[in-house]
Amino acid sequence: MPDVSTEEGIRDRAMLELMYAAGLRVSELVTLKKAEVDIHAGVVNCHGKGNKERRVPVGKSAIHWLQQYASVKAAYGQSPYANLFLHRGKPLTRQLAWTMIKTHAEKIGLHNVSPHTLRHSFATHLLQHGADSRSVQALLGHSDISTTQIYTHITDRHLRTAYDNHHPRARVAANAIEPKKSAAD
Repeated sequence: MPDVSTEEGIRDRAMLELMYAAGLRVSELVTLKKAEVDIHAGVVNCHGKGNKERRVPVGKSAIHWLQQYASVKAAYGQSPYANLFLHRGKPLTRQLAWTMIKTHAEKIGLHNVSPHTLRHSFATHLLQHGADSRSVQALLGHSDISTTQIYTHITDRHLRTAYDNHHPRARVAANAIEPKKSAAD
């Protein structure tokens, strides 16, 4: 939804793409340094809770928008150790990033969207497309697998739907489990 005909819109699109592509926390996004993004390798080095560093691969769309942002931001002549995402020449704040995400989401009719929604979508989509829990744990930077497992309930629902829709005996099995209704019911 960002207006990519403006520098701010390109920045916002790059931020949204990167948050979803790498499952970043908003605090990780706003503290990300230019030197921590390797566009050529398609990797982001971010610092999570407890200042733990992790390397996360990012896809073509995020790379494309990071390149677009880098081209409009090049005029600033910024140090590679400065924050990547700026607002009026200063580091972006968590609050401003939160507001930007909510504003863009509401423009397309999505409500109750937060920066964590993008992180949650990242994890859920990985699991729905076959990633194992340990890999998702590493990508999210969780120290404990139980933290990652909160995302698996959605995957269980996805698997149930896939099973019900595609397994030839799914409906038969579901009917056999349900108790028969009597005439009194």
